[in-house]
Amino acid sequence: MELKNKIGVAIVGTGFGQKVHIPALQAHHRTEITAIYHRDINKAQTIAAANNIPQACDTLTDILNLPTVQAVSISTPPFLHYEMAKQVLQAGKHLLLEKPVTLNVTEARELYQLAQQKNLIATVDFEFRFVPAWQFFAELLTSDYVGNPRLIKIDWLGSSRADTSRPWNWYSSQEKGGGALGSLGSHAFDYIYWLFGAVKRLNAHLTTAIPVRVEPATGELKPVETDDTCLISLELANGTPCQVAISAVVHASRTHWVEVYGDRGTLVIGSDNQKDYIHGFKVLGSQPGKPLQEIEIPPKFLFPQHYADGRICAFLRVVNQWVQGIDTQQQTIPSLKEGVYSQLLMDLSHQSHQNSTWVDVPSLDETISHI
Repeated sequence: MELKNKIGVAIVGTGFGQKVHIPALQAHHRTEITAIYHRDINKAQTIAAANNIPQACDTLTDILNLPTVQAVSISTPPFLHYEMAKQVLQAGKHLLLEKPVTLNVTEARELYQLAQQKNLIATVDFEFRFVPAWQFFAELLTSDYVGNPRLIKIDWLGSSRADTSRPWNWYSSQEKGGGALGSLGSHAFDYIYWLFGAVKRLNAHLTTAIPVRVEPATGELKPVETDDTCLISLELANGTPCQVAISAVVHASRTHWVEVYGDRGTLVIGSDNQKDYIHGFKVLGSQPGKPLQEIEIPPKFLFPQHYADGRICAFLRVVNQWVQGIDTQQQTIPSLKEGVYSQLLMDLSHQSHQNSTWVDVPSLDETISHI
């Protein structure tokens, strides 16, 4: 069997990048981290030395000029995604981008079209598509376990922002892409599209439970401009009603649950693991009149290797898709196309909230072909 060359990857973003991207890309047998970017060269060099990464740069231009870099992973805060991703694609490098992909659908569409024009593989880290329980859940839905769905309920409830003493940062800023809708809703909108199909219309109500936080530089209270709780009603293209409740400021025992009620049965996926949003999911099902019971996840879906941080397990599978796409020159899913749809639903949620009204959702094909 022919041995394929390793793909040289540069890391851009050193928060989530250090926790998840670096360990995963170093673990994958086909990727090699050849460079790291940080705007502070001393920090870039320190992280590079700690992780045996050969090159450290403080500009993206320097990174993209390195002949050892064929691809770039970006995990910076959302407000930096568009310009950085655009530069990466214009330089002819493959892209692995964190969500939310951009600040609005116009930017997301432009990146999608640029990747298409350049024939580059651009993958988005929608990792729920790669979690064993979720993949099994998807298979059960496809096998008609629930029959015709009559109601979908999604609760994603966490306390990561519940502490009022947590300081003001980019997450509190609207123009920097902060808020629960961006961090959690972007995932939820992607898996709704994956599991249940397109959305016909939506109605969103966004609230902020903690209206001010301390600005670290000044020690003064600064207004929070972003949502920390989202209530969203969706009507799917097939007519199914879907109710979504997302919060980053509540102490809930049932942290992430999706319930699907159909005419033939009920399917539920859920996790109570507040510390790790990948590990701990279980799938439960029942037929009418029968109690809800856990259904064992078949071995074919399980992660081949365990990491204490579940995000690494799922992200490794995202990397696998990316590498496969680069090898075959065929775009895999999830790509920037799926990123555009998630961003479209977020934009329309903001619009719905501002106007206190239902908003119609155009099709993905209409959205990506719009000039």
